[in-house]
Amino acid sequence: MEQNRRDFIKNVAVGSAGVVIGGGSAFGFSAKSYKRIIGANELIRVATIGVNSRGKGMSATISGQKNAEVGTICDVDERTIPKAIEEVLKTKQTAVPKSEKDCRKVMDDKSIDAIYIATPDHWHAPLTIMGCQSGKHVYVEKPLSHNPHEGEMAVAAARKYNRVVQMGAQRRSAPVLTEGIEQLHKGIIGRVYMAKTWYTNKRKATFLKPGTVPSWLDYELWQGPAPRVPYKDGLIHYDWHWFWHWGTGEALNNGTHEVDVARWGLGVDFPIRVSSAGGRYEFKDDWETPDTQVITMDYPGRISLMWESRSSNGRKIEGLDRGIIFYGENGSLDTGGDSYTIYDLDGKLVKEVKSKTEGAVDGRNTASPSLGMDNLHVMDFLDAIKNNRRPNCDVEIGYKSVVAMQLGNIAWRVGRSLSIDPTNGHIIGDKDAQKLWSREYEKGWEPKV
Repeated sequence: MEQNRRDFIKNVAVGSAGVVIGGGSAFGFSAKSYKRIIGANELIRVATIGVNSRGKGMSATISGQKNAEVGTICDVDERTIPKAIEEVLKTKQTAVPKSEKDCRKVMDDKSIDAIYIATPDHWHAPLTIMGCQSGKHVYVEKPLSHNPHEGEMAVAAARKYNRVVQMGAQRRSAPVLTEGIEQLHKGIIGRVYMAKTWYTNKRKATFLKPGTVPSWLDYELWQGPAPRVPYKDGLIHYDWHWFWHWGTGEALNNGTHEVDVARWGLGVDFPIRVSSAGGRYEFKDDWETPDTQVITMDYPGRISLMWESRSSNGRKIEGLDRGIIFYGENGSLDTGGDSYTIYDLDGKLVKEVKSKTEGAVDGRNTASPSLGMDNLHVMDFLDAIKNNRRPNCDVEIGYKSVVAMQLGNIAWRVGRSLSIDPTNGHIIGDKDAQKLWSREYEKGWEPKV
């Protein structure tokens, strides 16, 4: 499996300069090289679930692949489905996808081979589990789960039903970044002992108010596994991120991307200690999650990982609104997207390698962290299905990155550092923190493997 994955990345690295972003062909490989990498004659039919924003664009990314077709568009907001279908039909796909509101009916559709999930966080793991149980492969956007226990169940489901489950950490499929991580592991800056990651934005205040469920929304299905609470105006479609009942805050909303790369580069699995400081400092509004937060994770082997977030102050760090710096005994390596830069101990530039992927633009000003990397990550997912191998961000890899940040949120919520079992990521000796390892579910919606 590992050799197949490495061969795929190398082939992508050779051809990635031909990737095209936008309508038409999703990438520019020759017919000969394309067949060698994926096998264009085997069509994989995908249902996309949650298409208001991210899912709409990714529906087109999937339908643009030569060996894939979007068979169904599913969303509880009936307004979003025609828009997503329109995006799909702008690509090479001519077949009109089915429209569906209820994700459970998608699971019953035997013509669907795989599902793509871009729903609110509280749906990610339950849908992943349902998909595996229905015999479907799964591409789930980060975070993998709403809480750590769900993540464990998602991993168990993928293994039990032998399904390919890819988490949407696109940088895992970035060829130049992969090269940089390999250089890191080979000792280009010596022993790497720390990674600093960050995210900044200029989000505004959020105030919710009682409201009436709109006619276009199935709020019952939107809630799904979450215990029922009254509908409020302002919650849907984005600001649910800042409420623990459905969301996971900025730490998982954006921090997952950088922390996953940092953990990859550091070569670590589970931490031994996690702490967090911060709060809702910028505004006095309805947010429950922090707008300003620092999470620190200590790993075995004298290794540290730090994530800093300022959701409501957009001043950049090192000229970037998001990024990663690895610190080693002989220098540092900076990255953020499909590129990397190496400096010596005095901060003098040693080496800079830029992306070969046309259109791979990082930052928050596009619908995707990187449209070019989206294509490559989807390609990897499809290739993993064809070759029955684990994808670049396999569910277990995603789980280890996500649980680190979930532990950071738990530490913040209980107001103290947590001791962690480095063999499995579980909290040691803190009953209050351990209660946040899982959640309560609406009766009849409990996920089971």
